[in-house]
Amino acid sequence: MNTFLLIIIAFISYGLGGFNGAILASRLVHNSDVREHGSHNAGLTNYLRTYGYIGCVVVILTDVLKTVIAMLIGGWLLGLRGYPLTGRIFACFCVMLGHIWPAIYRFKGGKGVLCAGTATFLIDWRVGLICWAVFLLLVLFTRYVSLGSVCSCASFPILLLIFGHTGIDVWLGLFCALLSIFKHIPNIRRLIAGKESKLRFGKKDNPFA
Repeated sequence: MNTFLLIIIAFISYGLGGFNGAILASRLVHNSDVREHGSHNAGLTNYLRTYGYIGCVVVILTDVLKTVIAMLIGGWLLGLRGYPLTGRIFACFCVMLGHIWPAIYRFKGGKGVLCAGTATFLIDWRVGLICWAVFLLLVLFTRYVSLGSVCSCASFPILLLIFGHTGIDVWLGLFCALLSIFKHIPNIRRLIAGKESKLRFGKKDNPFA
């Protein structure tokens, strides 16, 4: 692999990661900052908890598109050296870094779950389907979004191994998972203490109200 290409991928992906959908939507749609409310996290869950569904399409599209663009660029650049998958996973890691610790927002971002969830399909669609199934089933039966997020992230590197991925690709996948799990430590503590907010199905305006 080429060090110069890795630097280019890291720079582009981190920069794209800094375009946080929750922050942009809260400022554009609500003239507010999602980080000043609820859990103070700049992610989709806290956005929904704070503002409801209005503007959430902006959050989703921003975080999905930036991840896809970064990974396509990363896959193409390292693909020139014969490592397209490694390029995509490395780009995912750097996008998550930019999303979680964005320089343009004083290093206060989200937890990278939507970025990671998007990335799984660009890495291995089989892994993506299972990760999302884990997330959706846990949220459906427990109503804890954080529990679904943590467990789906934890399953990601394991599934990479199961489906035959090896070496640096698995390590990068592990680092991606650990990034998001690390940001969920406060949620894990609240889950253990029984104080974590639950998703409430059927709410038209705010699923956490």
